[in-house]
Amino acid sequence: MVSKSFESRENQKEYWGSKLNQRLSFLTEKGFEPGKIAKDVTVRKLRAKLRETGSRLKTIASKEKKVKEMARIKAEKAAAPKEEKGKKKKEAGKTPEKSKRQQKKGKKQASKSKE
Repeated sequence: MVSKSFESRENQKEYWGSKLNQRLSFLTEKGFEPGKIAKDVTVRKLRAKLRETGSRLKTIASKEKKVKEMARIKAEKAAAPKEEKGKKKKEAGKTPEKSKRQQKKGKKQASKSKE
């Protein structure tokens, strides 16, 4: 009964809730004590199904909320005017500084050429 749609999970929650109510009414008619009813295997399984379905509903709702938020952000970005990216201007007349590695390499080559 795996489903990713919110409506089908709502239906599942109603289904498991009705099954639980039927089981609880059946056990109370039989005269079971509340402690025995809480320990009944079927009741525990039905409550587990309800918890699972509830958690899935929360997850689906949070994902839908996130999708709406992302769509809103995307629409805002599309509506905003685009800024022009400034190109880096190379400074005329100035040579870029050499890195330490390049300086060391230059010294090494100069010393070799002298030999």
